Amino acid sequence: MSFPSLTIGDLVAKLPIVQGGMGVGISLSGLASAVANQGGIGVIAGAMIGMREPDIVKNPVEANVRALKNEIEKARALSPNGILGVNIMVALTTFKEMVKASIESRANIIFSGAGLPMDLPKILLATCEEKKEEFKTKLVPIISSARAASVIAKKWESKTGLLPDAFVVEGPKAGGHLGYKYEEITDPNHSLEHIVPEVVETVKALEDKKGQAIPVIAGGGIYSGEDIANIMALGASGVQMGTRFVATNECDADIKFKEAFVNAKEEDITIINSPVGMPGRALFNSFIEAVRDGKKRPVSCAFHCVSTCTQEKTPYCIAAALIAAMRGNLEKGFAFCGTNVNKIKSIVSVKELMESLQAEYDNFKAKF
Repeated sequence: MSFPSLTIGDLVAKLPIVQGGMGVGISLSGLASAVANQGGIGVIAGAMIGMREPDIVKNPVEANVRALKNEIEKARALSPNGILGVNIMVALTTFKEMVKASIESRANIIFSGAGLPMDLPKILLATCEEKKEEFKTKLVPIISSARAASVIAKKWESKTGLLPDAFVVEGPKAGGHLGYKYEEITDPNHSLEHIVPEVVETVKALEDKKGQAIPVIAGGGIYSGEDIANIMALGASGVQMGTRFVATNECDADIKFKEAFVNAKEEDITIINSPVGMPGRALFNSFIEAVRDGKKRPVSCAFHCVSTCTQEKTPYCIAAALIAAMRGNLEKGFAFCGTNVNKIKSIVSVKELMESLQAEYDNFKAKF
């Protein structure tokens, strides 16, 4: 027994595991290439990827595009034959430019959520026309419902004749920004186990039109090999995992960020009201406490990174907070996390993590 492979068009991942794209700066070329080398799909997070560029404030578009291209290039050098993706949030003000840069850099897959990525196929076709080249980048929307899958597919097909190559469906136990209202996060009707079969059923109708399989990849609270087996039994073709990959040697975050995951207790996990207008799951700390106590004040926006950010009302800059956390300065920021972060007890290599997931999967399947 072993994991089944995950096929997205002409791409075949040996393991059905997609490493979630984690910004800001948590999953860059180091983590993405390590996952790809182990047979999974490694993903670079595009959000504020240009944070280290000297002109990030003056020229945010150029800085972010330059940094993204550099990270894709570095990841490809480290993993020449692996499958590498990029996560680009629809809410980014640089969305169109980042998508175009990913296509031109020959990223294998673009994953896109935090809004409905209606323009993805249009940008792909325009880039092919402009460069007089057929780029084969796969387009994968991140959704939270079967309805969203249907709406996206209908719009894409009517405007461009294209359909998504796969879907990632994220449940409310995911880390970071959640595509749910507060009351939906604990509603069983919105659980991953409930929505995966609905999405699978909706996508089946699209596969006939596309003439090939459109895999559904499930994410949000997937922790163990047993979790992978259970969610795939509901029709998912693969899983997306983020939190587990933070506590790896190859993760691009500072060691203090990783240690926050190792030391996390269940009572530390909280839901925050993010400046970008969505609830988010994070580790409670003094920074979040200060925000809730009203000790943070609205700040001037240096980055203009997210179009949905209410800059004049927000008590802090989320980009600055996430950059500080990634660098290990958790007094000036916070760490997003999934609901099972408290189960992590040590930092391991990506190889060790993949092997442990395989063993858990095998042991669970052997019982039946």
